Amino acid sequence: QLTLVESGGGLVQPGGSLRLSCAAVGDGFDHYAVGWFHQAPGREREAVSCISNNAAETNYASSVKGRFTISRDNVKNTAYLQMNDVKPEDSGTYYCKEAPTCATLHLNHYWGQGTRVTVSP
Repeated sequence: QLTLVESGGGLVQPGGSLRLSCAAVGDGFDHYAVGWFHQAPGREREAVSCISNNAAETNYASSVKGRFTISRDNVKNTAYLQMNDVKPEDSGTYYCKEAPTCATLHLNHYWGQGTRVTVSP
C-alpha cells in the first residue's frame, strides 16, 4: 500500500531547469515502477517517462527526450523528474504513479494531486 505525493513544481523561465519529486509513503516502493505524466490545460494526460523498480529501464516521450531525466532513490523512497531546457509547452500539471512495471502503468487508475509547472518569462 503506497501513497505517492508530487512536489517541486513552480514557475521557471524558458530554458531553465526544475526537479520534480515523487515521494512514496508506505512499504514496497522498490518493487514498483514509477511513471510521470503531464497534463497541459485543455489537453489529456500523456505519459512523460517511466523508470523500472531497479532503474534498469527508463523510457521517455519523444517530446522530452534529451531534456528530461527520470531517476529514483529507493533508500529515500523517492522518484524524480529532472526537467532541463524547459519550454512553454511543458507547462501544466505533473503526476506520478506506480505499477509493477512500466508496461502496466496504464492499469493504475489512481491519480494524486500532482504538482504544477509554469514555464514563463
